[in-house]
Order: sequence, then C-alpha cells, then structure tokens
Amino acid sequence: MYTSFFDVFSIGIGPSSSHTMGPMRAAARFVQSLRNRSLLSHVAQLRVHLYGSLALTGEGHGTPSAIAYGLMGLDAESMESPPPIPHPLPLGGIQPIDFCPTEHIIAEKNQSLAEHPNGLLFRALDANGSLLDEQVFFSIGGGAVKSRDEMMSQDVPQASPPGLWEFHSCRELIDICAREHFSIAQLTRHNETHLRSAPELDARVRLVAKAMNCAIDRGASTPGTLPGVLHMPRRAPQIYARLEERFRHNETDALTIIDWINLWAFAVAEENAAGGRVVTAPTMGSAGVLPAVLRYFERYGCKDSPFSAEKGAEIMLLTASAICSLYRANASISGAEVGCQGEVGVACSMAAAGLAAAMGGSNQQIENAAEIAMEHNLGLTCDPVCGLVQVPCIERNAIGAVKAVNAARLALRGDGSHFVSLDSVIATMYETGRHLHRNYRETSLAGLAKNAPAC
Repeated sequence: MYTSFFDVFSIGIGPSSSHTMGPMRAAARFVQSLRNRSLLSHVAQLRVHLYGSLALTGEGHGTPSAIAYGLMGLDAESMESPPPIPHPLPLGGIQPIDFCPTEHIIAEKNQSLAEHPNGLLFRALDANGSLLDEQVFFSIGGGAVKSRDEMMSQDVPQASPPGLWEFHSCRELIDICAREHFSIAQLTRHNETHLRSAPELDARVRLVAKAMNCAIDRGASTPGTLPGVLHMPRRAPQIYARLEERFRHNETDALTIIDWINLWAFAVAEENAAGGRVVTAPTMGSAGVLPAVLRYFERYGCKDSPFSAEKGAEIMLLTASAICSLYRANASISGAEVGCQGEVGVACSMAAAGLAAAMGGSNQQIENAAEIAMEHNLGLTCDPVCGLVQVPCIERNAIGAVKAVNAARLALRGDGSHFVSLDSVIATMYETGRHLHRNYRETSLAGLAKNAPAC
C-alpha cells in the first residue's frame, strides 16, 4: 500500500502524533459524524474513554487537551501554539456543552482494546443523560486515525488510482524504479502527481521543509524549562551559544559537525516537547531526526552533492516519504505497538535514505542506507520517564540523526550491494516490536520510566 507524502508529513503541535494529533483528529471526526447526522445541537454532555497506551501516558503526552481542541473544531496544522480550553466547551465551535478534560476524559488504565494499543471511545449524551451516539477510534501512529470499522476492513485490497505505481516491498520499489528508469524520489513524484497537481506537491514539499527549519530556529533560540513534572531545562539554546562562541574564537574541532547535528535535533525535539509546531517524520516523538539531517545537508552535504541545496532537500523528503510508506505498510510507526524502533528507528532509516539520495546515491545505496540505519535501532524500547516526551526522547533524536548521517556515509562508500535487505529488516523490526513486553511499548511501566528517579 502506498502512503502519500501528504500523510507521511503532517504539521501540527506536539508533543506526540499518536497521543496528541491522532486523538485531536479522532475527536474532530466524531464531531463531524454528529453534525452529519443532525445530532450536534442535541448534545449536552460528552464522555471520552482512553485505553492502552493512551490511558497510561496520555496525560504526559497532552492527550486530554488535544481531544478538547478536536471537539472544538480546531485544525492542528493551523495552530501555532496550544490555546486555552473554555468552559462550557463549544462543540464543533458552536454547541456549548459541559465538558472538562480532567473530569470527562476517563483513563481506563487496566484495559486495552484488541485492535490497537491506542484506543478512544467517544460517547455523546443529551440533557437527560441519554446516549445519542458512541464511536471507537484508534490512533495508529503518525497522527493517522481509523475507526473500528476501518480497522476491521484494513486488510481488504483497495483499488489504486489509475497511473499510481503501488509497491508492497522495497524489492518491488527498486524493480519498478529500474524498469521505469526512476530514482525513488522520481517515483514518489510520479505517484503524488497522480493524486494532485505538481504545483500543489511542490508547495507542500516547500512548506514541510520550511516548517522543519523553523522548528530548528525556534528551538535553538527559546530558553526556559519544558512543561511537566521533570522541569527539564531546554538545552538547545545553550548548545547553540557554545557553538557560536567557538566559531567567534576560531576554535577547531574535527567533530564540530556532530555538535551542530545534535543541536538541530535537540532544538526540534524540545519544541515538540513544549507543544510547539513540528512535522511528523514519521512521528512527533521522532520529529527532530529528519530536520537535523536536512539542515546538515543544506549546510554541509550539498557542497559534495550533484544537487543544489533546494533540489537536494526535495529529493531527500520525497525519498524519505517512500521509505516511510514501506514501514507503514509492512510494520508500524507506533511506539505503542512496536516500541521506539518504530519512531526514532524509522526516522533514522528515512533520514539516512533521504541523505543518500540527496548526495546522488543510487537506489541500491539508498536502500542500503535505510537498512543500516534500522538494523542498528532494532529492539529500541519506548519507555518515556513520567510519560513525557522528554527523557530519553530528546537525546534519542540527536543520536538518531547522527546515526542516520553515518549510515548514509557508509552506504555511499559502497557500491550498493548489501547482505541484509531493507525488507528483511522491516520484517524483523515488526516481529521484534510485537515480541517486546507490553511494558516497553509506550506505557511508562518499565525500563527507564521505572528505574529513573521517581516523578
């Protein structure tokens, strides 16, 4: 199944695509359903039940507020920062209801729904407390949402638009590219322009790149403390100040480039943790990896690339999108389903492949870069301390970005031949994730969340 560039890269506010953007979209879908059935004006109360990972880490991930925003009819992409939540709440922007997130969102911490670890049940009631409607949704990763009916029918083959090149494996992707004389980025462009106009695609690519770079700039210049019980100080501004000081004094260090990559990843990850505007790549918890590698290419890599900084950035994003499509089709990008290997691991794989492509690598070298990056993220757990997307998530973004650059460089030093295929690594990642104990899949019940200092 092909996942569109527009679905891979969503813009919204942090700190979590599956726990913030997804629930917000689910709430908006429920409200739209009420509106379509002419029930909106009859709603006086609303209850939301959270299950699985949403129940266990939703509070730290901003889930209650996100649900309220969705019920109000707000759009994640147009939001610059989280607004206050009024009472009564204007359901769909027009219908006042008695709804308080802390009171009317119930975390069912001992229950999980069979279809996916991130489940939400919405129940709309009238003034007498009678049930008007109820629906179940699942936040499946990267901000994507499916209803219970959609989850049940997801294995049914869907007809592709005419002219769209579908690929179900990296092997198929490489074969199509060879037959059609495409690079992976060119195949992505071909598919996207069969879904929308070329100018619309170009505008979206530029918007995504701009949003990523803006998140770096905001994060590098915003001091203070991150929200939550950890009271974590933002480190990016201090790192930036030290790097600028070294530059002014002409201090030399062969590894300074790594310091810059760390800075850029920290900046975005801290913006995300603070509820700032970031891009899912493929998730918000891993949103710092690809922007850091993109900035690395624009500042350093493009000097040795056959492409300009702007063209290379486009190639990087289009290539990364195709790689993400493979993970979404054959594994998962949900930390609640497969651990952090599905978030930072996939981000690292996407970034490595994108950088290899932007540097002029062959399709085989691009696959090799993506495979190397994921192979060395296998088994990565998701155990956020206190349920916040801060520890170890922020540092993990920086490590993932540096690892992506190294993976691309290793692949580009070879001829593209490699022993382990990307398809086998993706299958292994999914198998490993499904075998991880539930407590290591975004529940904050084990790992660092258990053994680090208490909240």
